[in-house]
Amino acid sequence: MKTKILKTEKDYDLACKRLYQLIGSSEKAIAPDSPKGEEMELISLLIEQYEHENHRMEAPTPVEAIKFRMEQMGLKQTDIAPLFGGKTRVSEVLNGKRSLTLKMITLLNRYLGIPLESLISTNKEIKLDDKKKEKLLTVSSIKEYLSSGRVAIM
Repeated sequence: MKTKILKTEKDYDLACKRLYQLIGSSEKAIAPDSPKGEEMELISLLIEQYEHENHRMEAPTPVEAIKFRMEQMGLKQTDIAPLFGGKTRVSEVLNGKRSLTLKMITLLNRYLGIPLESLISTNKEIKLDDKKKEKLLTVSSIKEYLSSGRVAIM
């Protein structure tokens, strides 16, 4: 395979296929500074860039993050009830009938290792009125952060 920038799904599929070929080509570990190792690193970077640009995944909701961690750790609702303040409350949260409190978020992060970013959900529909937005955008550091493209200005 000729190594090149991945522009199409076909290019992406070929790059993945080549990477799997390289991985399976040796029973021994491939040295990073060997020709195969360098090719693997380059193809991996190209694949990662293509996936970042074309296969973006939405972040999980807090409930999805909690359920995923529970599955990973083999936990039941009763196991994590102390983090929520009881069996009823954990059930309400996992069924979307109650929001997480700051205390719950802190405990889930501390004891289950769920990233804070996964536990804090934001409503993307919340918008500032134009006057408040204009005032906020007069602060240079905020304006710079918002214009970086990492967040949407609403």
